[in-house]
Amino acid sequence: MACVTGTITLAATPAVVWAQVTDPRQLSRWWPRVVRVEIDGGDAFTEVLTTEKGRDVRADFVIAESDAPHRWRFVQELEETPFAAVLRESQTTVELQPRGDAATELLLSLERKPRGLGRFGGPMMKRAAKQQLRQALLRLGEIHGTVN
Repeated sequence: MACVTGTITLAATPAVVWAQVTDPRQLSRWWPRVVRVEIDGGDAFTEVLTTEKGRDVRADFVIAESDAPHRWRFVQELEETPFAAVLRESQTTVELQPRGDAATELLLSLERKPRGLGRFGGPMMKRAAKQQLRQALLRLGEIHGTVN
């Protein structure tokens, strides 16, 4: 299993951060490789991602938990997708904690459980997840500013 976490303290209130990170339409602003998001009802969405080779790939998600303004978790729908060949489970969790009057600590967790031969690529999967997480936190820091 590849599970990585990272934190950042943003110079914005929990309400402001929550409004951005839990709105799937905002993912293209801060989540790596997302070029657009399509909303499918109130609890599902599709990310359109661009690969390193410039091809578009679709990834479907369901919002599994939403406890405003503290915790938001979305799970990737893998059944009958190309991702199912290498992943058994994939989920992302965002947790927010207020820090003072106008700051928010954001904890971002990525959990990927490999399937089949994908199990042997665990270290590569973990490296990729760390890089994805680092880029997402960096972009959120650029949007909201950071607190030391």
